[in-house]
Amino acid sequence: MSYQALYRVWRSQRFEDIVGQQAITQTLKNAIKQEQISHAYLFTGPRGTGKTSAAKIFAKAVNCPHQVDGEPCNECEMCKSITEGRQDDVIEMDAASNNGVDEVRLIRDRANYAPTQATYKVYIIDEVHMLSTGAFNALLKTLEEPKKNVIFILATTEAHQIPATIISRTQRFDFKRIQPSAIITHLAHILDQEQYAYEMPALELIARCAEGGMRDALSILDQAIAFSEQTVDLQTAMAVTGSLSNETMDQLLQDCFSHQTTQALEKIRELLYSGKEAKRLIENLLVYCRDILIQKQAPEYLAQQATNYTEAFYAFSQQVSETVLYQWMEILNKTQQDLRFTTNPTIYLEVAIVQLASCASTPSKTLLSNSEHSTVSEADLKIDSEQVQSLQQEIQQLRKELAELKQNVAKQSIQTSTQEKTRRQSNNHSSNVQYRLPKTQVFEVLSAATRQDLDQVHQAWPELLQHLKVTQRALLGASKVQAASPNGVVIAFGYEILCQKAANDQELITDIQNYLSLIIKNYAPKLVFIPEENWPELRREFIQMRKSQTQQPNNVESSAVSTEASQEQASQMPMEVPVLTQDSGYMDALLASEEDQAAHLENEVVQKAQELFGDLAIIEDN
Repeated sequence: MSYQALYRVWRSQRFEDIVGQQAITQTLKNAIKQEQISHAYLFTGPRGTGKTSAAKIFAKAVNCPHQVDGEPCNECEMCKSITEGRQDDVIEMDAASNNGVDEVRLIRDRANYAPTQATYKVYIIDEVHMLSTGAFNALLKTLEEPKKNVIFILATTEAHQIPATIISRTQRFDFKRIQPSAIITHLAHILDQEQYAYEMPALELIARCAEGGMRDALSILDQAIAFSEQTVDLQTAMAVTGSLSNETMDQLLQDCFSHQTTQALEKIRELLYSGKEAKRLIENLLVYCRDILIQKQAPEYLAQQATNYTEAFYAFSQQVSETVLYQWMEILNKTQQDLRFTTNPTIYLEVAIVQLASCASTPSKTLLSNSEHSTVSEADLKIDSEQVQSLQQEIQQLRKELAELKQNVAKQSIQTSTQEKTRRQSNNHSSNVQYRLPKTQVFEVLSAATRQDLDQVHQAWPELLQHLKVTQRALLGASKVQAASPNGVVIAFGYEILCQKAANDQELITDIQNYLSLIIKNYAPKLVFIPEENWPELRREFIQMRKSQTQQPNNVESSAVSTEASQEQASQMPMEVPVLTQDSGYMDALLASEEDQAAHLENEVVQKAQELFGDLAIIEDN
C-alpha cells in the first residue's frame, strides 16, 4: 500500500482518542447511551482540532450494533464501511466545492428516503459556511422539520458566517485549541508506536509551532521524520519549522541591547540566507521576549512549561528591564501586523531590528536635568523688590484692560448669538422641506391596497430583516409598513432624515425587493418611503378624495360646479388622480380608523367638560 501521512494513519477512531476535547466527547457519548440523539449538530472550532473525526465517530457510534458506552466497536461491518467511506447511508460532502442550491436540494430529496442498511442516515457537511444563501435557505426547511432517522452534522471553522436561523436549529459544540502539553504527549505516543527516536525539546518546538492544531503538529512531525531519517532532534525541528535556536536569540537580543546594530543586522541576513522566514523570525523573537518577561515576574510559572533555556537566557533576564521588554514587544507586534500586508518582509524585519537596537537601555534625561537644576544657588533665585512692585502695577493695569475687553466681547456675543439663531431658524426651515413627499405614489398604492397584501408583508418582515445587513437592519428598525398592494408598499420612518437616506439607498431598495420576492413568491413591489408624521395627513386626504368621488351625483344639475370652486379643488388635488380599485374591507378599515379618531377626540372634549362643570354641563347631540 502507498504511504499515508501521519494525520491520516493516526486519525481518531474512538471518542477517547480525540485529544483535548473531553467535554465534547463525553457529552456525545452520554447522548448516545441515553438515546437522546438530536437531528442536527454544529461542530465549530479552529482547524485540526477533531471536528470531522468526531463527526465520523458519531456516525459509527449511532449505527454500530455493538457499541458500548457510546463508543463504536470498529470491528463490525458497519463500522468498517463507515471508516472506509463506502457506506451509502453516511454521506460526506465538502461545501467548499458543492455550495450550490442543486446540491442541497439533492440532499433534501434523498433525506426523504429511509436508510437502507444503517439505523440512521447521517449527512456530514464540512466547511458548511461556504454554502450560498440559496443553499442555506434550501437546507433550512429540512433542519426545521427533519425526517425520522436522519442526522445532519455541520462542521465549520467560520461559525460567524452561518445564518442565525441555521445555528438555532442545531446543537452547537465549540472545539477549542489543544494545549501544547497534550500535543506533546500525543506526539510522543505516536513516535513510540512507530519506533522513532526523538528528543523532548523537538516535540515542544513542534507543539508550539502547531498553534493548537493536532493535524498541523502531525504534518510538521511527518516532515521532521522525513528530514532526519533517524532521530527527531531539536536541530531537525528548527530546520523544518524555520525557528531560531535559543543561542541565536540570546546573541541577537544581546546585540540589540548593547546597541550593536551592525552585528544584529548581519545575523538577520545570515538567517534569511539560510532559509528562515521573516514572519517566523518575528514570531520567535516575540515569544522569546515574552518568556524573558515571565522569567522576571513569575519564574515558577515559566518553570512549569518545561522549556529548556540556556544560562545566557537567565543572565540576560537579569540585565534587561521591563520597560525595554515592553518597547521591544510593541515594536515586534506592530511589525508582525505589517508583514501581513507587504510583499517585501525583509525591509520590515531590518527596520524592526534597528528599532530594537535604538530603544534599549537609553539613559534617562530626566535624571540629568534634575541634577543640573539642583546646583542652582539660592542667590540666583532672588528678585529685586522694585521689580516686584513694577510687576504688580502692570498686573493691575492688565486687569482693567481685561475687564473692558470682557464688556466688549459680551456685547459682540449677544449680537452674534442673535444672528446665529436667525441663521439656524432659516436652516431648519430649509431642512424641513428637503424631502419631497411622493404623494402620487402613495395614492397609487392606497388605490389598490388590500388587507391580504398588508398581512403577508407584516408576516414576512421579521424574516426579511434577518437577511439584510446590520446597517440596513438598523435603518429599517425605525420604520413601519403602513399599506401594501400587489404592486407597492408604503413604509413610514420615524425621522425624516432616515426616510431620505432610505429613499437614496438603491442597494437597500434592491435588497428589500429581492428578499421579499424570495420570501413571498413572485412579489417584488415598488417601495414608497414617507415620514411617519405625514402619514395621517396623507391618509386623511386620500379618504376625503375617495368620499368626494363616490358621493358625486349622477344628474347634471347637482354635478354642475362653479368655475372658481373647480379650479380651487383642482389646485388641491395631486397631479394624477388614481383610479380607486381597492377592496372594500381595507378601505372600510381606513374610514373606520378616521371616524374612530374623530369620535375619540369628541369623547375627550365631553369628558373634560364634565370634569370642569360637573352637573351644570348639559350634553346635546347636534
